[in-house]
Amino acid sequence: MGPGGGPNGVREGEPGGGPYGAAAVLDLDKLLAARLYAARVRPYLATALFALRVVPSRQVPTMGVDRHWRCYVSPAFVDRTPVEDLAGVWVHEVSHLLRDHHGRSDRYARLHGLTGPAERLRMNIAADCEINDDVYGDGLVTPEGAVTPTTLALRPGELMEDYLRQFTLGARSQDLAWLDCGSGADGLDREWDLGADGARGLSEQERDAVRFRVAQGIKGRPGSASRGWRRWAEDAFHPPQRWRELLGAAIRSAVSGPGAGDDYTYGRPARRSAGLPGVVLPSLRRRPPRVAVVIDTSGSVSDAELGSALLEITAIAKAVGGRRDLVTVVPCDAAVRVVHALCRAEGVALLGGGGTDLRAGFAKALRLRPRPDAVVVLTDGQTAWPATRPPCRTVIGLFPRPSVGRAWHEHDPDYVPDRPPDWARLVEIGPDQGR
Repeated sequence: MGPGGGPNGVREGEPGGGPYGAAAVLDLDKLLAARLYAARVRPYLATALFALRVVPSRQVPTMGVDRHWRCYVSPAFVDRTPVEDLAGVWVHEVSHLLRDHHGRSDRYARLHGLTGPAERLRMNIAADCEINDDVYGDGLVTPEGAVTPTTLALRPGELMEDYLRQFTLGARSQDLAWLDCGSGADGLDREWDLGADGARGLSEQERDAVRFRVAQGIKGRPGSASRGWRRWAEDAFHPPQRWRELLGAAIRSAVSGPGAGDDYTYGRPARRSAGLPGVVLPSLRRRPPRVAVVIDTSGSVSDAELGSALLEITAIAKAVGGRRDLVTVVPCDAAVRVVHALCRAEGVALLGGGGTDLRAGFAKALRLRPRPDAVVVLTDGQTAWPATRPPCRTVIGLFPRPSVGRAWHEHDPDYVPDRPPDWARLVEIGPDQGR
């Protein structure tokens, strides 16, 4: 018998319990049976599910997590919830941590100047939409009250950052004020959190190891995972490269000049409005840069390199704060193909296969309206380059080519492509190379 009189019960305030007094008893047998059920129907998540540390707490409405992989559990919620439903909640909560919703929420809040619990609630709702649209089914019951994109009349298959741009708290979300998946879902600390120095949390290295093992399991058996999880695993196996750091620096430089990347807003009136009674003046706010990505789709670029280009597009979207609506993709061989406003990387068709002349791609990118703040070119370098410097920053990512043992051109063994122009930031897409 456990300390509360129930089998393996855990009483709050006693060893193994939470820090907020002794009254409720957690039915640990039921809770762990639900975790085992979740691991059986989602075996690729087993490592993460068993890495969560249970902390009973009467202050948690249902179940919630913090960024240190502690799972705070309401004993009353466990008592009234069937095992199958609890299994779905286990998967939901660990999904927040695997997908780094707390870190992404913090970054989004800083970028957009968002503060307060209401905005964090909105982030929790958006994160739930990202998870819930494809995590259930196939043996996993959808928990009662689960928020999906259709709840807010939104499209499924998108990311938290996309949903945040598409809804505000209002009539459709007024019944979701109860929602609280903890600081691990939205980055806002809760009063029940044990904090960084509290017991039973995972270190940063341990958290990374759990994510890697889960991604490894999904990659090993991709047919058993949903599209959302396969996309996540692909990102997890594509670690940041040196060239991405250079790209981020180039984009920041592109919008550092006066007026670049600025826009007016009445949402936050200018401070000088105080000196003009009755007049509301707009203030300037920094917006993420617009980026045009020109992709070389000629016959000399392999399918594997085109696949890598799609992953780089995802990284570029992250570099501009997740604003995929500000990224435009321009596939080009000797001529420009269909121009794509980026919705999701897997929806971009990279058409081509002929010769190479990326000058057409540059021209098309610079004719976009609004004009991009930066142009990124992904190519093997076998192209002619514009004769003049474009009126915006340019980054050229070169797919690596061996300097010996292979001709650049199958019909001309003496062919050597022109060196990219000096006005562009040049980075080789490979391990820690660039200038």
